[in-house]
Amino acid sequence: MKVKFVTLIHIALSLCIIAGCNSVKPQMNEKGITAIYISELLNSMGACSSVGGRGETVDGTIKCLEYTGLRWLRVGFEDDVAIEDFIKVHNKTGVVYSYGMLSGHSDIDRLLSDAKHLATAGALLALEGSNEPNNWGITYQNEFGGRDKSWLSVAKMHRDLYATVKNDEVLKNYPVWSISENGAQVDNVGLQFLTIPDGAETLMPAGTQYADYANCHNYISHPGWPGLHDNQTWLSSSPTKDCPVDGLYGNYGITWLNKFKGYSQQELINLPRVTTETGFSVDKSLGVTEEIQGCLYLNLYLSQFKQGWKHTAIYLLKGRANEPAHESFAFYTLDYKPKKAAHYLHNFTTILADKKGVGKLRKLDYEILNQPATTHDLLLQKNNGNFMLIIWGERFKSGGTDDVTVRFGNKFKTIKIYDPTKGVMETERYKNCDVVKLSLSNHPVILEIF
Repeated sequence: MKVKFVTLIHIALSLCIIAGCNSVKPQMNEKGITAIYISELLNSMGACSSVGGRGETVDGTIKCLEYTGLRWLRVGFEDDVAIEDFIKVHNKTGVVYSYGMLSGHSDIDRLLSDAKHLATAGALLALEGSNEPNNWGITYQNEFGGRDKSWLSVAKMHRDLYATVKNDEVLKNYPVWSISENGAQVDNVGLQFLTIPDGAETLMPAGTQYADYANCHNYISHPGWPGLHDNQTWLSSSPTKDCPVDGLYGNYGITWLNKFKGYSQQELINLPRVTTETGFSVDKSLGVTEEIQGCLYLNLYLSQFKQGWKHTAIYLLKGRANEPAHESFAFYTLDYKPKKAAHYLHNFTTILADKKGVGKLRKLDYEILNQPATTHDLLLQKNNGNFMLIIWGERFKSGGTDDVTVRFGNKFKTIKIYDPTKGVMETERYKNCDVVKLSLSNHPVILEIF
């Protein structure tokens, strides 16, 4: 039987029960897809923040994190923010940090000193290299590099940063994330590699080590791909050359500026990688309302994770006082008002709230019949063993809906349906069924199966 709850159901979500379902105890077989712990997805979801600087306050950041459920922040040393403020936020929320050499800095000693304080407090996730040296440039050992000059000083600084971290007793086991926008190298110093391989013919020697993870700013809109598109977040998350934005391929495959050769497409698929900036500004002239942005951001976290990005930081957590125009990207306004993206994220992380995965991961036998190109899925498992199957649509340009049928290899006692754009409570519940029909548009729905 179908149990209907008194709650608004999104116009794009329609579900029906299949007649003739019998009351049987579900039996799992060996077929199907192996689930992933929910905690892995939640741990991947982050944002860029100044925590207590540039118009942000420590208490405000804590409230934002408690509401959205984000688990990590991309930060760097700020002259008006004490390292103790980062630790205070960690102690209150559990958030961890990637700590980076942001915007023109080259002070390795300060980076490592601060990172060690964070590591001792249990608040460090990773160390990050230079932020967009194509825009800022750096001076290292009295040599300026980056931007439109030689990038040798950038390469030497990151070689030394990596070696210093790996020789430090406190930091050696933490990953180092590469620079961002290495596709803009003017000369071939080999920053399109984590470690320069033999035969690469770069200015720095083979064997030079820069990082453990590739790092991109693959914003989901680009001057060469403006506006809204179907599969907006899915395509921008692609690790190969079909990515239409400034992605992994253009920075680590064939560099976008001067076409220096890096990894093959097959190597890119398996390359450890993170995103430290991505997002989409609210722009009504492009059809990007707060509603659309909120849907895009949920899909973005999902597409990135499904396509192999270990961590993803959306720019920004909150609008910054020194960059007020960037408020349009953020989850929160300059005066800490949550936008729809913050509300949708709160609903999403609340529905999926779970502790660290324990126990054996199980398989779920399911298929999406005649799956449209704009429909994607991710199978997760809760700590209690329940499956959480997330299915999302990417009809951002064409509009409308895709009617899909999800068929399971077994009948399940209960299937609950959630829509994070509507709230945290289930919108439908099914009893003893093996088929669910959905209408998908431009955001995820979540099926809890047990």
